This record gives sequence, C-alpha cells and structure tokens, in this order.
Amino acid sequence: MSNASSATQSGPDHTPHGRRTATHTTNTQKRERAVAIGGFGTQQITLADVAAVARNHTPIKLAGSARERIAKARALVETVIAENRTVYGVTTGFGHLSRVKIAPDQVAALQRNLIRSHASGVGDPFDIPTARAVMLALANSLARGHSGVRMEVVTLLIEMLNQDVTPVIPMRGSVGASGDLAPLAHLSLALIGEGEAWHAGERLPSAEALKRAGLAPITLGAKEGLALINGTHVMEACGALAVVDAWRLVRAAEVAAAMSMEALLSSYVPLDPRIHAIRPQRGQGRTAARLRALLAESEINPSHANCGRVQDPYTIRCIPQVLGAARDALAYCEGVFAAELEAVTDNPLLFPDDGDILTGGNFHGQPLALALDTLVIAVAQVASFAERRVYNIVGPHEWDTGEHKLPLFLASDAGLNSGYMIAQYVAAALVNEIKVLAHPASIDSIPTSAGMEDFVSMGVTAAIKLRQALDLAFRVIAIELLCAAQGLDMRAPLRPGVGAAEGLAIVRAVVPTLAADRPPAHDIEALASAVRAGALDALAPEVS
Repeated sequence: MSNASSATQSGPDHTPHGRRTATHTTNTQKRERAVAIGGFGTQQITLADVAAVARNHTPIKLAGSARERIAKARALVETVIAENRTVYGVTTGFGHLSRVKIAPDQVAALQRNLIRSHASGVGDPFDIPTARAVMLALANSLARGHSGVRMEVVTLLIEMLNQDVTPVIPMRGSVGASGDLAPLAHLSLALIGEGEAWHAGERLPSAEALKRAGLAPITLGAKEGLALINGTHVMEACGALAVVDAWRLVRAAEVAAAMSMEALLSSYVPLDPRIHAIRPQRGQGRTAARLRALLAESEINPSHANCGRVQDPYTIRCIPQVLGAARDALAYCEGVFAAELEAVTDNPLLFPDDGDILTGGNFHGQPLALALDTLVIAVAQVASFAERRVYNIVGPHEWDTGEHKLPLFLASDAGLNSGYMIAQYVAAALVNEIKVLAHPASIDSIPTSAGMEDFVSMGVTAAIKLRQALDLAFRVIAIELLCAAQGLDMRAPLRPGVGAAEGLAIVRAVVPTLAADRPPAHDIEALASAVRAGALDALAPEVS
C-alpha cells in the first residue's frame, strides 16, 4: 500500500418493450430529428444511431441518393425477368433447390412461399428495441441499392419504424448463414400482412397492426423475399446494441473499481503513467488515466501513506491491464459492427452500373459471430474481475487496523447482522453462469440445406449468449458498487477521490446505506437498472 505516486491528472432489454424506454412516443418527440439510411461515407449510420432508433424511437428517412440507387437496381431485376434469365433466387429455387427453374408467372409466388416456409423460428420473441434494430439494419442494407427491391419495400420498413409497428420475431432458429433466415422471415411476414406485430404496446395480427398505423401490406415481387431474409441483420442488430451496452458496462466497472480501491485502502502506484507508457496497450493506458481522474483529490489515500503493505492483489493492482484488455476487445468488436452497418449482405448482389448480378457469400455471419463470441469473453472477464474485488471488500480484513476498519461482510454489529455476505455468493453464481455462456458458439458448425450450406457461423447463438451475459454482468457490477459504497461510508469522514465520491453519491441516490440487515435483492436490481440506464456515464471523461 505504498503511496509514492499520488493521483494526478473512456442489448439487453428484457420486456417486450425494453427496460429503458416506452414503446410509444409522441409525434412531437419522434420528429425532433431523423437518421438517414442508405447513405455512404459521412452519411452512414452509426452504432449510436441504431441505439437511438431502437430504444428512443428516433425516426428514419432515406439518404439523398438512395432512391435513385434503389430504382437502378430494381430496373436490372426487371430486365432479368423480362429476358427470363437464370439468376439464383430470382428465377430459381433456393439453397439446394437452386437447380429448379421458376416460370416468369410464378416469381411472385416464389417470394411469398419463401417467407412463409422460412418463418420457422421458435422460442420467446426479441424485445421491441432489438426487433426495431433488426428492421433498421435491414432497411439500411436494402436502401444501399445492391439488393434489387422496389422502393415500396424500403418505404414500408421506414414507415413501420416511424409509426411504431414492430414484427414479433422469435429469437431462436438462425444458424447465421445464409443470413438470419428464420428470424428475418418472421419480420418479413409482417410486411405482407401475416404473422404478428406490436403496435403502440399491443401485440396484434400484423394486418391489424399495419391498419391501425395507417399502413398497408405489400405483395412481394421478384427477388424481394430473398433480399429481405438473406442477410446478417439479426446478428448486426444484437451486436450493435451490445457494443453500446458493453462500453457502459466497462466504464461502470472502472468507477466501481476506483471506489473499491478507496474502500480497500489501495495503492495508487500501479496507476503511475510511467508504468503504462512502457507497455503501450491502448486500453490499458486509457483505463489507468480514467482511474487517476476518478481518484484525484482523495483524502483516503494520504491517510495510509506509511502503512506496511507493499502490494495489493491482482484485482486491484492490475485493473488497467485487465479492464484495458476488455477495452481493446470491445474496440475490435465495435469496428466489426460499425463496418457491417456499411455492408450489403444478401445474395445475389446487383451492380446496375455494370449490368451484373453476382452470387457471393456476404450473408455469412462469421465476422460477426467471432466478434460476438469475443465480446462475451470480454464481458466474462469484466464480471469475474469485479467479483474478486467484492470478495476482498467483504473480508476478512486482518491488514486493516485503522480507526475506521471495515467489519467482516461490511455488517454493522457483525454477527447479529450478516451484511453483504450473501451478495458475494450471488456475484459468484452470476459469474459462473457468465463463464458458461462464454463458450464460443462460432467454433461450431452443423451443415444445412442438404450440404449446400456446409459451414455456418452460429452467430445468433453467440448474440443470444452475449445478451444474457451482459444482463448478468450489470448485476455483478451493481453488487461491487453496493459493497464499495458501504465500505466508503465506513471510511467517513475521509472522502474518496472526486470521481469515486460522485459514484458514491449516485449509488446512494438509488440505494441507502446498509444500517441493518435488509433483503439486498431489490437494491441489486435497482442499482443494476440505474447503471444500465447510464447513471455513471458522466464520471471521468475518456482520454485520447
């Protein structure tokens, strides 16, 4: 605990409606600004845009040049039909049935049958914010002008988002190639007036939901059913929202770690910028800088400057190295999902300027599946690291001999009260579950479509696991915040660093000090919800 160097100096929603925002918003709120889809370069949508549309009902519109590009691609499809050319999915069957030629008068029935037959998803549906994110990712891809759909298809997707019509999409059934077929087929059913959809908080037959919103279903034309389902949009939507949430988790974990450092009378020496300058891992340096800012002006740190403790356990001493590694993993994942927002991922793809229709594999989810699995592992690391600090905070504290020594389990009148003894058990149980979820899905493949699709990504499985892991990890961080805050209260009147003190005040605005035993379950859930909603976001700015 030497103090030679003092401090000086950056989905998942659970209910059908999502935890943070109501499903319905007023027209005034919805018209404040709009996200332009189908753009390129500086007009491209961001992960933050996905979260805004999905969770806050920010409206969308077409980017300036999208309409022309959509029309040119559609004209090429019409030419193929008129000339009765053999083009996969336009004038042929699908998958292993691609050898079957479809007559010109049957191409519309082919697309309708595709949607109906592929709507085979099972299990609970995605929450509304995630389903909206899927719709946005799909609309954005179609609007880029390489899919060959009519303008009516893109327009209906836009209006469904803007008028609060959200298809009911079962979570399970996609193998992540050729695209997210089953869940996207359920989404597509709503466009043709079949299946179910949410409107203004009510689950209805899709035809009724569209009618109440003043919209009408469409009849799919050639290529359109395939374009709607043959992409990575479920993986992309889940990943985009998860990246936004994971950044919030990591930053909250850094605040909790700073508060724990103060509660445990930890050394600041491991935060010295000279240490991190000679190991230039980007995330490590950023975490160390944030901790220095959070701990600045501490009264607790000078109070134990001459103690005999030389080093702290790894979960204190190595916070920059471990949380920094999670930051670096998250930055990689963010890059993958940001790039996918610029992608067109169905098959075949149209290049109207060249007159070509090319069959390829952009629908394959492996890039996203690998990133999703990586992110689950990073989340597991953050949660496991936090649980070890919880274990340290609740005791025993033989080394702590000061006037304001922490009692075992942070309990006032320990023995009569058990304090946070079982909160640590809960954190351990949650971490165990997260570790099970961290087993990669993307290393597995089960061939489909009679062997035509012989290696698949299992990316949606990875996405579902990630959603569950994030949900549990926010609770683990909430438990650390509860324990760290209790420890800081017991160190009073000495004040922690400015950022840690602000974190303590935020925790106490949600959960009071534990003066005597009470059930901690409600406190854990309330604090996890507050953190997930951004309660700690303003503490300690990111550094470049």
